[in-house]
Amino acid sequence: MNSSKQIPSSLNLAFVEELYANYLENPDLVPGDWRRYFSEMPNGEVVRPRTGPSFRPASIFNSQSAFRSEKRTAIELSEAAHLQDKVNQLIRNYRGRGHMVAELDPLGTPRPSISDLDPSQLGITEADLEKVVATDTFQADGSMKLRELIEQLHNTYCRSIGVEYMHIDDLAVRRWLQKRMEATENHLELSREEQLRIFTRLTDAVTFEEFIHKKFIGAKSFSLEGCESLIPLLDLAIEKAGEHGVKEIVFGMAHRGRLSVLANIIGKSPRQIFREFADTDIKRRAAGDVKYHLGYSGDWKTLAGKTIHLSLCFNPSHLEFVSPVALGRVRAKQDRVGDTEKVQCMGLIIHGDAAFAGEGVVQETLNLSELAGYSTGGTLHVILNNQIGFTTSPNEARSSYYATDVAKMLQIPIFHVNGEDPEAVAQVVQLAMDFRITFKRDVVIDMWGYRRLGHNESDEPSFTQPTLYRAIEKRKPVREGYLEHLLKLNGISREEADKIAEVRREVLERELSESRSENYKPLTEPLRGIWSRGKYFGGDFASIADVKTGLSVKDLSALLLKQTELPTDFHPHPKIEKFLESRREMSAGKKPLDWSAAEALAFASLATEGFRIRLSGQDSGRGTFTQRHSILSDYEDGHRYIPLQNLSAAQARVEIINSPLSENGVLGFDYGYSLDYPDGLILWEAQFGDFVNAAQVIIDQFIISAEDKWRRLSGLVLLLPHGFEGMGPEHSSARLERFLQSAAEDNIQIVYPTTPAQYFHCLRRQMISPWRKPLVVMTPKSLLRHPQAVSTLEELEQGSFQHVIPDSQKFGKETKRVLLCTGKIFYELQKQREEMKRTDVALFRLEQLYPFKKEILQSTLADIPDNTPVFWVQEEPENMGAWRFLRVMLGEKLFGRFPFEVLCRESSASPATGSASRHKSEQQHILTEAFKF
Repeated sequence: MNSSKQIPSSLNLAFVEELYANYLENPDLVPGDWRRYFSEMPNGEVVRPRTGPSFRPASIFNSQSAFRSEKRTAIELSEAAHLQDKVNQLIRNYRGRGHMVAELDPLGTPRPSISDLDPSQLGITEADLEKVVATDTFQADGSMKLRELIEQLHNTYCRSIGVEYMHIDDLAVRRWLQKRMEATENHLELSREEQLRIFTRLTDAVTFEEFIHKKFIGAKSFSLEGCESLIPLLDLAIEKAGEHGVKEIVFGMAHRGRLSVLANIIGKSPRQIFREFADTDIKRRAAGDVKYHLGYSGDWKTLAGKTIHLSLCFNPSHLEFVSPVALGRVRAKQDRVGDTEKVQCMGLIIHGDAAFAGEGVVQETLNLSELAGYSTGGTLHVILNNQIGFTTSPNEARSSYYATDVAKMLQIPIFHVNGEDPEAVAQVVQLAMDFRITFKRDVVIDMWGYRRLGHNESDEPSFTQPTLYRAIEKRKPVREGYLEHLLKLNGISREEADKIAEVRREVLERELSESRSENYKPLTEPLRGIWSRGKYFGGDFASIADVKTGLSVKDLSALLLKQTELPTDFHPHPKIEKFLESRREMSAGKKPLDWSAAEALAFASLATEGFRIRLSGQDSGRGTFTQRHSILSDYEDGHRYIPLQNLSAAQARVEIINSPLSENGVLGFDYGYSLDYPDGLILWEAQFGDFVNAAQVIIDQFIISAEDKWRRLSGLVLLLPHGFEGMGPEHSSARLERFLQSAAEDNIQIVYPTTPAQYFHCLRRQMISPWRKPLVVMTPKSLLRHPQAVSTLEELEQGSFQHVIPDSQKFGKETKRVLLCTGKIFYELQKQREEMKRTDVALFRLEQLYPFKKEILQSTLADIPDNTPVFWVQEEPENMGAWRFLRVMLGEKLFGRFPFEVLCRESSASPATGSASRHKSEQQHILTEAFKF
């Protein structure tokens, strides 16, 4: 018999009655009809179908009484099949909806009633509960009473753990999870040693928080109380990571519980934390940051003797924006050691429930997880579910049922767990970590707890949640609840528990005493990894010597020509063939270099010198303005070829990545990547310069201020297309003024190069110089193909980046006016001067706006007569661009010699007009006024 054939679910009494009537009328028709439903078999063979009792084939029916007997058998078979269908549906309901009634909330908030889980709603009677049913869809084989099956389903899906995984399309993944959970009823058997370890880690968490409150009354610490199970959760996750071959973990988290994680997990000395509470070390150069934003790194020794390096990223108050930063660091660490399997380093992000649901950067970060340019082999996301955000309750904070629902965009499980059941937490951690390493995907643990105190320790939460906090006041710490559990099991004595707590308190008392000692020396976390070698540094720009960035014409020509060579089986687009032919002419010196050719030479030369190149941005492979063409697509079959990856066998890796339509997430990721790759040219490109507006938090709270707050250096390059070409307010300005307003203490570099050679030297300087600061480049749009914005190979060979480019003409006593400018408007001013034949107006370009070397500009103007009017000319409105920055820096009289004024558009709330004709009128007015005197 073909065992794959099933008894039809439509088999019922009506069918049997009809079959019997046909039998009476013409018995010869019945056997074939019967076999058609139940499959062919030899006469007389007794068959036991998978879903019902024995029956005999219709071919042996030779009497009315025999048929009536089989009729009863068929009815019984039908009833059994229908019950089995209901059982299978119930199993599916528990798998998909069991989490809705799981006992997740430590405060005991009633869970909803789910009719899908009520057997009676499926037509299952009390008598049915005692029947034996098949369980092969729940377990590999076997059977059990239905009552026992329901009990196991409840234990697996409705106790302290609720799991969402039925949204995963891959059947193999769902079956893996089912096998792991259902075989054990989602319970982990722990040894006494393992239970003691969990209890000890809970004690660490509780004791630390109590000590802080007692010794630093009224101080903000953003306590972990109510979610103390985070500490054993992290302990278990790190141990499991060690088993999986992980050598490094990068953590990201907000401020709640951060101090406890620093002290109890990362390894920061409590005395250092206590000293930060005292806040007596005010002679530091850096402004620093509050203690609950600080990061740290340390080494963890696993029980198996393996060492895992732990790094907790520094994080500002924008809670979730550290997530892509942390994952960028993970990817950089993986790339550095060639970890293509993405095993040796992992990310572990700790979220708050309100922030996970509310911050859009969470979705952007999750979306990166499976993209080739950003994947890290799976991140463990842990949500500290406080069930409140500051004073905002969940029904005011999200439209979804769970805070985690955004994570359903991925094909990953979401584990909800009651944080006051530490052994359930242990089970979930093991499952989550095994899932991550098996499928190389993200995984989410939503640990439900509460926030015992207010948003901070001086806050009064009962102002807005009086009933919630009455319930919280009645809760004893999770340590006490788990201790009672262990006492019942005789796993620990009260004396042992008290001793563990006493030892922890004594350690903290000693640390506090040391922190208050007159001999205490403030500890500064040393730079680690590649930063510790002293090869790269920050600090003041004045101490940095110029570096030679040129290359020989011969080498440049060879590098450019190499990028035009394609495999013999590659069929370029006809227009790309023309593009490549133009590059060949440039390499031979027959044609000047345009912007993209200079960029390609900068990338190629650095790659062949051993510097990794990573450029990511929206449509960066081709280039927004069809200028780059670094990724070529075969015109016939679409396969890709990247010339920059085929320069030489010994070259460094070059990645050109088309990013998702994301600014915050991608810029945060690339910034994080740059933190761990100072020896690589890491670039993020905005499709238009104004797109950077959507990543302002990453700029303000990380890129601009990280060195001052956290002593963290980065060489990230931001390429921001900027220029007024009549394309409207949203595609004109990269908001140069915002970067200049944030410029202080030589924290960033801001350049606005006007020639391909300048761009080439600027990019090479970023790598060859040991000075590591973020570089903001105002890149062109119309200048990409401007006939005057070109350079020769000789200009790339000679010299270095110029801060100021003097006028090509010689000016002296006859000078009547000096025009200072930067960017695209230079070429328009130059053309206007030629048309008006003004030989008494000097035109100078400022190529680096910050750090600003006044002495270079001063020496450039040395031959200009005193009191010659100097005008700053810009395309931007008066309240934007560089004018106000320069006016504050240089004053009303430039170097005490020249009156200093501006020519520009009038102040405006919008960067530019949306009218192309008005743009031309405004632009022409600036040009006319520049020479009208």
